[in-house]
Amino acid sequence: MSVLNSEMKRLVERQKLGFVATVCPDGTPNLSPKSTTTVWDDDHLVFLDIRSPGTVSNLRRNPAIEINVVDQVLRKGYRFKGTARVLGDDALFDEILAFFRKRGLSSPIEHIVVVRVERALPLVSPAYDSGATEEEVRRRWQDYWRSIEHGDAAPPMGE
Repeated sequence: MSVLNSEMKRLVERQKLGFVATVCPDGTPNLSPKSTTTVWDDDHLVFLDIRSPGTVSNLRRNPAIEINVVDQVLRKGYRFKGTARVLGDDALFDEILAFFRKRGLSSPIEHIVVVRVERALPLVSPAYDSGATEEEVRRRWQDYWRSIEHGDAAPPMGE
């Protein structure tokens, strides 16, 4: 049975931005946003090394990884825990790179990270604890983002 269900795949494909956590040599966490995060298949996510020397170095020492992808308007998402493999120059690297090139990516790419997702857990804002619907949460956050454009924003509390 695959780890990634259709809802998880849809969220990752729509959001693109994943926050990737790795472990530094001194044992401290490293968090880095990756705007190329996407679904590769039913059990794997991938992202590109565009400017990620620290992430790649950490994963070569310790392949443990977590990727968080969240819909910032709905305040829901997933945390994907797994094991990473750094690709350099092989057939899978070429296949994944071709996939991204077809989508219009032109940045130079040295490495691709393939993550075998071993566990996926939901992330849900406390905004839902009071019984708010997705539409109510969406409306609050859309109002917030609009207010940023006008320079008078204060984010909804507890979300």
